Amino acid sequence: MEKLKSILNTILKEKKGYLTFLTGAGISAESGIPTYRSIDGIWVKGTKYHRPEEFGTYKYFSKNQEEVWQYNLFWKKLIEEAEPNLGHFAITEIEKVLGDRFKLITQNIDGLHQRSGTQKVYEIHGSKQKVRCSKECSEPIDFPENINFKEYTEDLTPDDIDDLKCKKCGNWLRPHTLWFDESYNEKYYHFDTAYDIADNTDILFVVGTSGSTALPVSIVETVKIRAKWIVLINPENDTYFDDILRGCKTLYSIQESSSVALPQLKNIIAEIISS
Repeated sequence: MEKLKSILNTILKEKKGYLTFLTGAGISAESGIPTYRSIDGIWVKGTKYHRPEEFGTYKYFSKNQEEVWQYNLFWKKLIEEAEPNLGHFAITEIEKVLGDRFKLITQNIDGLHQRSGTQKVYEIHGSKQKVRCSKECSEPIDFPENINFKEYTEDLTPDDIDDLKCKKCGNWLRPHTLWFDESYNEKYYHFDTAYDIADNTDILFVVGTSGSTALPVSIVETVKIRAKWIVLINPENDTYFDDILRGCKTLYSIQESSSVALPQLKNIIAEIISS
């Protein structure tokens, strides 16, 4: 960590750009939420008869609303049973120390960053804590409190179905998340904001994500083109990010879990700030 400490010392003393964290499913896996594509992942458990690119689409939802909501209520059950871990709490403490220079962009839709106390979170894939009208007649709203979470095999009740309809127009509500056949946008998924943050980032910490979706890859590539520092924090070293950054002179890799690496990083940043 001595090299990283030297890098951070220079960046923090310059007092210019952002210190940005880009987090993915790996940080939440340590809280017991399976990642999407692992052998015990969400897609494997939840969609036995469907490929993700088929099931996780607006097209599929528009014809199979009850089935998709059964799956999402199972998903919500996993989220509600999970608790933020040491990695989440370390990021919260880093935000307190860095103030306006701190930015957090997350692919995660579980809300664990907010539950750990992080204030400013840009959720580029949406949030399971909210729903919106499938016909877009109104803004996203908080997830209805009176809907019970499900095991994947449980059917929706008539009351569930009623509560999952838009009170304004009567159409189905949908999860406030980005599906495979949808595009990023600023209104719901902070598309322009994410690029602006990347353009003004001095060091990007890529935590627990392999690079399987488009906007996170673009964020990393933007920082790379600007020749700013990128720190990969992941126990694996064979991800897509490892491939596209191989040979990069401004790359630093920490092959540790986020719950181990992030508390160490928090201590380094706090020590430099206080010195």
